[in-house]
Amino acid sequence: MKTFISFVVFFLVVNLVFAENNLHNLKPGDEDYLVIAETMPEPAGGLSALMKKINYPNMARKAGIEGKVIAMVYVGEGGDVEDVKIIKGLDAGCSEEVERVLRDSKFKPGSNQGKAVKVKMAMAFQFKLQ
Repeated sequence: MKTFISFVVFFLVVNLVFAENNLHNLKPGDEDYLVIAETMPEPAGGLSALMKKINYPNMARKAGIEGKVIAMVYVGEGGDVEDVKIIKGLDAGCSEEVERVLRDSKFKPGSNQGKAVKVKMAMAFQFKLQ
């Protein structure tokens, strides 16, 4: 059975919605991350390189689990992933796989007026069996 994992990045709209809805749920330091930057962070090597790192968990494949994992990724000025929060998860190891890959990834940092800035952004990963 073939499997397929697609990747979608929601920058502006999703970030604004989550930021608006979660203002009361901010943790200390959360406000240090911008929701929008002139240049948003990008995975080093591109989105396709990030997608290749994700493995469809065997348990999820065997159980026929499909769906979307949405994660909030906190990228520092140096491009390191400083935190990952799963906003919408999937069972059977899918959420954990997305978190593992994001934490191990390096990003090109976001910037405003040529200066690197901390940015938080929502990223969605679609798990689909084919």
